[in-house]
Amino acid sequence: MTSPPGSSLLTNRVAIVTGAAQGIGRATASLFAACGATVAVCDRRAEPLGALERELRDAGRPVLARVLDVREHDAARAFVADVVDGHGRVDVLVNNAGGTFFAPFLDLNDKGDDTLVRENFTQVTNLVRAVVPSMPAGGAIVNLTSIEGHHAAPGFAVYGAMKAAVAHLTRSLALELAPRGIRVNAVAPDAIPTEGEHGVRDEMLAAGAAYDPARVPPLGFLGTPEDAAEVVLFLAAAGARFVTGVTIHVDGGNWAAGGWRRTS
Repeated sequence: MTSPPGSSLLTNRVAIVTGAAQGIGRATASLFAACGATVAVCDRRAEPLGALERELRDAGRPVLARVLDVREHDAARAFVADVVDGHGRVDVLVNNAGGTFFAPFLDLNDKGDDTLVRENFTQVTNLVRAVVPSMPAGGAIVNLTSIEGHHAAPGFAVYGAMKAAVAHLTRSLALELAPRGIRVNAVAPDAIPTEGEHGVRDEMLAAGAAYDPARVPPLGFLGTPEDAAEVVLFLAAAGARFVTGVTIHVDGGNWAAGGWRRTS
């Protein structure tokens, strides 16, 4: 029986994927497992995370699943420690977890600010610090940002600022970690409907937002979580061994369009 294309891309690699219960995180974890990786996944949603764990085990893939909130730094560090105890290292870290809600900037209170900063930025710095001491040369870190980190984000100003911070962090860490042989890159998705994205868009429209972002990108169709996962896989695998410090936009051309929209 012939192995599927790419099935050995991550053979014997140990990969952590955060926010893996649905959307891009789930697609990434499933693709990594199909490509030979031992995956460790976490999410705060127990039911869909359990379904992913069962799916991977039924496919004969080793997996460690942990229900946790990445904003809780001690819990995230304990998760990483368990992965290292079990496998001796972490070869790939995918910082996919994050989230937002619609709120005009002047309506945000201190708690809202803190939630957005912790969920989209400081949890990333915490996980990188926890993983890197156990990441060998040839390791890869892939941070999921967003198109909102690269253009204005009315109603999502703090979220966009944190995604921009992760993009900047990605470039800086690419230089700091290069002497260790570790690559650091980012993926900025857009126009990829997921369960979480639907809820946020509904909130925005219900609130009568003054701006509505382009829906259909220049390519003329919406993407899928698997489209983003394929790019994450490229950045994690050896084929991208000379790629570091970059952000790849997986958005059907929305970032390039700079606000222009198709008329039909």
